[in-house]
Amino acid sequence: MQQQNLKYVYACTIIAAVGGLLFGYDTAVVAGAIGFIQQKYHLSAAMTGWAASCAIIGCMAGAMVAGMLSDQLGRKKVLLLAAVAFALSSAGIMLPSGIGVFILFRFIGGMGIGLASILAPMYISEIAPPGIRGKLITVYQLGIVIGILLIYFVNAAIAGLYNETWNIDQGWRWMFGSGLIPSVVFFILLIKTPESPRWLAAQGRWNDAGDILIKMNGPENAEKEMKEIASSLKEVKGRFSDLFNPALKIPLVIGILLSVFSQVTGINAIMYYAPEIFKASGSGASSALLQTVCIGSVNFLMTLVAIRYVDKLGRKKLLLIGSAGMCICLALIGYAFYARLTGGYWILAGILAYISFFAISLGPLTFVVVSEIFPNHIRGRAMSIAIFFLWLSVYIVSQTFPMMLEAPGIGAAKTFWIFMLLSAAAFIFIWRMVPETKGKTLEEIQALWKKMP
Repeated sequence: MQQQNLKYVYACTIIAAVGGLLFGYDTAVVAGAIGFIQQKYHLSAAMTGWAASCAIIGCMAGAMVAGMLSDQLGRKKVLLLAAVAFALSSAGIMLPSGIGVFILFRFIGGMGIGLASILAPMYISEIAPPGIRGKLITVYQLGIVIGILLIYFVNAAIAGLYNETWNIDQGWRWMFGSGLIPSVVFFILLIKTPESPRWLAAQGRWNDAGDILIKMNGPENAEKEMKEIASSLKEVKGRFSDLFNPALKIPLVIGILLSVFSQVTGINAIMYYAPEIFKASGSGASSALLQTVCIGSVNFLMTLVAIRYVDKLGRKKLLLIGSAGMCICLALIGYAFYARLTGGYWILAGILAYISFFAISLGPLTFVVVSEIFPNHIRGRAMSIAIFFLWLSVYIVSQTFPMMLEAPGIGAAKTFWIFMLLSAAAFIFIWRMVPETKGKTLEEIQALWKKMP
């Protein structure tokens, strides 16, 4: 492929990945703010969980409508809508208000996250050449972890501006409000971005689709892809009822369960509540925020490893390595809490190792696999269902985690051991059910399911 074609593909990928940055930024901002919000409104453990996870309800709503909207309006317009939702949420929380208004604007922000979590990886999968598709979709995950790392630094910087009283009263609002800047940047960048050629083809706009494919893949590859797209689109336009077609049963089960396992293995308990976990292990508030920055840094670096190897080692091998490593790390973290080895850096070391394994496997590769495995004519709606279950799992974990920590007979040790068992289940599922998809076109993957019993 010519260098100019690659540059165009990379430019479009990076713009879409800014949606991932906003995803990470907006979900992780609550990690630095939740302690101050709890004190501001004197929240119980259950209400603290609700304040942290209310955006997830918006994520589920956004995920459920994303596929339908993207099939009707196009991938680009729905990404623009996500940018608007991010901006409204950030601006609204800046205004002095009660907990009810906070929850409303977090819901709106959650809608934006839900839309972006489907449309950004879907868009990248539909423009990417097969040989580097895994790498390019993983760039979206890199955007997520950059957003997480960035907001960890922003949170720490804002928290250090004044004293704790100011943070409880105003500082946490500035943490959320800072998201307005990347939201506006994302909207502006999207304006010049081309529409997905596969969506254009589905609308009968073959000339427009062909022009974009030539820019991205060169004339020879574009002609081949156009033929494959035309063949795949001979099927009836996607409806939800099509998802119960026997030929789609296996990819739908894989998409749903992989999405669930990517979250119930504990990642968002750590990402949302990392400062509170470190405080529970004996760290002060400022030290806890700095240790959270370490988590974001390791997440970023190991995602670079995933980008390097996803198209070399393949999706399945990395998923197996990651889920096995996560299982071992969670066992050790649980033991450290059980044996009261909370002094020093035992907890931090275990969590950083866990993050490393997650960042090369379930973190980026869930979005890679889910955006690859569904046929063109039903991809939007099928991804909506899979990612809905992802956000439902996020909600359950983030809502219940603080209650599990305080529950008699459970506590931190058994909570992390539960995540360990779920990581073991994820390993078995991936080993038995998830096929290797590296190097295949989306249409070749679609044909794969028809060959299965």
